[in-house]
Amino acid sequence: MDFSLAATVFDTLRLTPPSKLTLLEAQTLSSAHYPPFPPDMPALLMGVGSRELALQLKVVLRVNYPEEHLVFLVDAGAMKEERLGELGNGDFSNSTCLYIPSLGEGTSLEAFAEIVAHLRAPDGCPWDQKQTHQTLRTHLLEEAYETLTAMDENDSAGMREEFGDLLLQIVLNAQIASETNQFSMALVIKGIYDKIVRRHPHVFGDVELNGVDGVLQNWEKIKEQERKDNGVGEKEKGLLDGVPSALPALTQALEYQDRAARVGFDWPEVEGVLDKVREEIEEIKQAQNIDEVSAELGDLFFVLVNLARWRKVDAESALRGTNIKFKKRFAYVEQGAKGQGRNLSDMTLEEMDALWNEAKKLGM
Repeated sequence: MDFSLAATVFDTLRLTPPSKLTLLEAQTLSSAHYPPFPPDMPALLMGVGSRELALQLKVVLRVNYPEEHLVFLVDAGAMKEERLGELGNGDFSNSTCLYIPSLGEGTSLEAFAEIVAHLRAPDGCPWDQKQTHQTLRTHLLEEAYETLTAMDENDSAGMREEFGDLLLQIVLNAQIASETNQFSMALVIKGIYDKIVRRHPHVFGDVELNGVDGVLQNWEKIKEQERKDNGVGEKEKGLLDGVPSALPALTQALEYQDRAARVGFDWPEVEGVLDKVREEIEEIKQAQNIDEVSAELGDLFFVLVNLARWRKVDAESALRGTNIKFKKRFAYVEQGAKGQGRNLSDMTLEEMDALWNEAKKLGM
């Protein structure tokens, strides 16, 4: 790599070389999908030798940087300033360099991990210093549900915020673990990195698979081999034992069914599932006591989850969506009663139902 060229670039830009800088050959990003450097640090890509390479760089950089982010092309002592979204116009040569200014403080995982570690440091926050994996459990669960709510509402701004809150829980727990030499954030990332590569030989290897079903079946074979490699026999840990017991019941049922289906334990046609729904409804009608009703309702819920799976519907999300819809419509009924100067308890079912139908017609 020509470091003298880098010095020339900063002379042309009339900038003092930054104390921190990522210096890369542009060609290293030619097959990339994600920028291989933190966005809170400026970067200099050297050897942008063609328009095609410049366009590829734009695709990769836009993963982290907005289209209006200013970048600088430097070649033969000349400088061109343009927005990232415009990159790819003009002439390029092997001496063309692309300077990408920092996206700003606090835009990298490393910077975020630093402030979380600071919270835990002696001069940090008393509340954060006292936290343990156990005390953070409820916060992790709450943030996960708040994230699901934002996703259910297709709220982009809400998702961005909630993903950040969820990330805080992960980084904070990793920091706590690092302080007692259990594991580090780097090991967390390395573990999931290796797992993803290992479980996608059809992407990162030479295995050929047919469609999603083939991928899922091979996924289970790989996990079975992993259990054997880790010294876990089939008697000690079965196919369903890895499903967390704390999952919501609908999600847990779906995961059980998905895993069983991947090894062939499934109805051959959806008609069998529909017949089972009818059968379970009849058994509920014939139930004689609360225990039987409870058991039969559980069976019905389970088979309805199976029906949802067959129809490519996530049962948990479907029910959450219906809950949201019910809440909106009932709020309309409440407001309707309030508008009439009445309490809900004073209204007849027919009157409330009329307001409910109005809500439906309004698309609630």
